[in-house]
Amino acid sequence: MKNRTFVNVVVGGLIILALLGLVGTFTANPAGFIQRIAVIALIVLAVYLVVRKFSKSSPQKKEQRAFLKAAKKSKKRLQQKGGESTVKTSSLGTLASLKKSNKTKKKSPAHLTVIDGKKGKKKNRASL
Repeated sequence: MKNRTFVNVVVGGLIILALLGLVGTFTANPAGFIQRIAVIALIVLAVYLVVRKFSKSSPQKKEQRAFLKAAKKSKKRLQQKGGESTVKTSSLGTLASLKKSNKTKKKSPAHLTVIDGKKGKKKNRASL
């Protein structure tokens, strides 16, 4: 436990010294302090954007690619059903057709069977 309290004291001391340094720099040269903070923020932003651009593809990009691929497949499928005619992209028409198709489709009955087992036979349990 002594080691942990020593670490806490050292970290607390460093934080206090850093705050004193910031206050001292700000009071001595406020314009320079603000300029230095702005430059550091711009450098951090530039590094972040470069790393993000050249990093491996993120899940968002993968999802976007998958969505575009599915949209292309869907468009091809609709064009094949309608022959060579162009597909209208009216959102109202597609919504109406989707609603009609949902109403006309019937759910297939669940094919469940009842298995008759030994329900009447009671287990031989020992009483404790």
